[in-house]
Amino acid sequence: MGSTDRQQRLAALRDTIADIERRPALLEARSRVELTPGDFPVLGGGLLQEIFTDERRNAGAALGFALAQARGLIEAARPGVIFLQLAGESQKLGLPYGPGLVSFGFDPAALILVRVDDVKELLWAAEQALGCRAVAAVVADIGAPAKILDFTASRRLSLRAAESGTSVFLLRYGTGREASAAHLRWRLEPAPSARKPFDDKAPGPVRWRAELERGVLIKQSAEWLLGWSKDGLAAVSPERRGAQRIADAAVSRAVPAQLGDGLPQTA
Repeated sequence: MGSTDRQQRLAALRDTIADIERRPALLEARSRVELTPGDFPVLGGGLLQEIFTDERRNAGAALGFALAQARGLIEAARPGVIFLQLAGESQKLGLPYGPGLVSFGFDPAALILVRVDDVKELLWAAEQALGCRAVAAVVADIGAPAKILDFTASRRLSLRAAESGTSVFLLRYGTGREASAAHLRWRLEPAPSARKPFDDKAPGPVRWRAELERGVLIKQSAEWLLGWSKDGLAAVSPERRGAQRIADAAVSRAVPAQLGDGLPQTA
C-alpha cells in the first residue's frame, strides 16, 4: 500500500469516527432548540455556543447575552451558573455586577466566580463543571486567542455539553475565527437602548444585535435586535423601534443601594 493511499484511508477513517461520535450528540442537541418564525429561538441546555464581539470594550454586552440565556436554564435541580475567567482579566473586562443581575431577575447567589491562571486550566475547569449535575451553564471568558482552544478542544466541550445537558458559552473577542465544533456561533454588538418612557434623552432598556454566523442546529443566517422581557431575551422588530417597546419589557423596579457592595446609600 502506497504512502498516499494509506494517508487517504486514515483520513477517511478519522472522518467516519468523528461523524459517529458527533451524530448522537448533534441529534440530541437539535431537540433542545425551538424555532418560532420572526422570534429569537428558545435554546435549551446541552449546547456549546461561541459569542464573538469585535472589541473587548463590548465584553459587558457579550456577558449579558450569555447570562440572559443561562438564566432561562436555571431550575431547582440545576441552580448554579459557573463563570470562568483568567486571573487578572477582571481588571480589563470587568466582573458581573450583583445589583445589575438582580434588576434582570438573575439571583447573584446562583453565580459562582472561578479564576484560573491560563486557558488550559480554564478548559479543564469547564469540563469538570460539566460533570456536575447541579450546574445549569458554564460561561468561559476567553480574553485572547489561544492555540490550545482548537477544534479538538471545542469538540470535547461540545460532546460533554450534549451528554450532560449543561450549556457552555465561550466569550470571544476580535474578528478572527478558528475551526470549531460549537453548535452555534454568534457575533454580538450592543445596540442603542430603547426609549425611556417620559424622557427620550435618557437611556432605556438595553438592546443587543445578535448575528448568527454559524448554526449547525439552525439552518439559516439571521440577525436579531434583542431586548429583555420578563421571560428573557425577546426579538424587537425594526419597524417598531420608533415606539421602542416590548410587551412586559424590562424589570423597572429600583435596586436597593445596600446591594452596591457596601457603598453608602447616598452614593
